[in-house]
Amino acid sequence: MFITPTATLDQYDPSDGVSGQVGDVALRNVIAISNEDGSAVSLFMAAVNTGDAAARLNIQVDSAGAPSTVRVVIPAGQTTLFGNTTDDEQIVILEPGVPAGGLLPVYFQYGTNEGTQLFVPVLNADFEYSDLGPRIVEVVEEPAPTETPAPTETPAP
Repeated sequence: MFITPTATLDQYDPSDGVSGQVGDVALRNVIAISNEDGSAVSLFMAAVNTGDAAARLNIQVDSAGAPSTVRVVIPAGQTTLFGNTTDDEQIVILEPGVPAGGLLPVYFQYGTNEGTQLFVPVLNADFEYSDLGPRIVEVVEEPAPTETPAPTETPAP
């Protein structure tokens, strides 16, 4: 007699991203969407807080070769989406140092809970992700205004 394990009992990620758990916060379908030149990525994910209190989630990643931490609040009992639509808030990482096709190490942690590191797939902003690449707002520096000397009164002769 042969017995085959039930495949439907095996947990897996049914999409392009990876998943993880930190305390009461479930991280679902985490993907990094790269811009054309690879100078920035946007994290695409859902964070589900099943707890009774808001979670201040720390997301740590290397940016331009140095550790950088982004902090986001996930309200109690809610799902918060990042980068899933053009209207969602984006978490943009500049100079991630990982090209499309690679895996970006991202560390998630909040409160006193032990964190988890996920190796997030980096994808091009193509096909269904074409509108979800990082939206970078360039800061254009205005030239410093030139001072106009104040007129001085000339004494009358």
